[in-house]
Amino acid sequence: MSTMEKLHPHKILLAIDSSEHAYAATKLLKNLKLPQKSEIMAMAVLIPRNASQHAALKSAIAQAEDILASESVTVKTKLVSGYPSDELIEFAKEYLPDLIVLGAKGLRATLGIFLGGVAQQIVEYSNCPVLIVRKGYIDLKNILFCVDGSQSSHIAEEYLTSFAVPEGAVIHVMNVIPPIVSEDMLLQTWPVGMEMVPVIPTEELTESLEKQAEEEKKKGIEIVEEFTKKLENAGYKCESVLKKGDAATEIISYAKENQIDTIVVGSRGLSRLRGWLLGSVSRKIVHYAHCSVLVVKTSETAK
Repeated sequence: MSTMEKLHPHKILLAIDSSEHAYAATKLLKNLKLPQKSEIMAMAVLIPRNASQHAALKSAIAQAEDILASESVTVKTKLVSGYPSDELIEFAKEYLPDLIVLGAKGLRATLGIFLGGVAQQIVEYSNCPVLIVRKGYIDLKNILFCVDGSQSSHIAEEYLTSFAVPEGAVIHVMNVIPPIVSEDMLLQTWPVGMEMVPVIPTEELTESLEKQAEEEKKKGIEIVEEFTKKLENAGYKCESVLKKGDAATEIISYAKENQIDTIVVGSRGLSRLRGWLLGSVSRKIVHYAHCSVLVVKTSETAK
């Protein structure tokens, strides 16, 4: 039995407007080859003061309906009046989709800003996984799955194994280990004075830093191997990746250099801060990655 045959029907909310990003979101959704009896709700929101956009939104909905038409998938449409982020979030609470899909920026996007206000609100405050799609999308061949061993990563892995990943796509399983503070930097910042002087010999300090680096590397390898094995057992083709440095920077750089089509991240990592719905790494990736980003919410962030 293929991976696709094991999947349950999906229920997806697709946000529609007339932007290039929304068009790319529709194309990506089409490429997912959703399981039989899946349902897509293509929803557009007309801002009251922009009544002149009514015809354009109806046309965008019709275009999405044509693109997504399939014998195996039911496509429904909805056009409401209000403010996009509010209407989409409230509707999602009733509709209970498995996924919200929307473009990274709408028609009123500001040049130089990578994430529009509506997308930002949806990814922060919706209660289900969110897929942010950027214009220029062509195919879904390379997926970068970022893991750190946290509960959020495990929830993202469970979601990914039930996701309609196209046949033949490669999942790059990546962990980023933190950089080790150099001996010189540590000595420069060591508290000194009449009562406080360095007490660790240089040799012992070097040995301690090297041991820490080896432990971090070993842990990183174990994390990557664990998640890679799970995904391979589920029938996916994987590649293992281990990097060192600032997590968001390394992830975004790897995505650019390896033609990644979509980055998958959990909503929070090990270093989460209470009160934040998204972890800092996830937030940076959503804002600055040049490809699509799937953020898988935990039950805690959905509250």
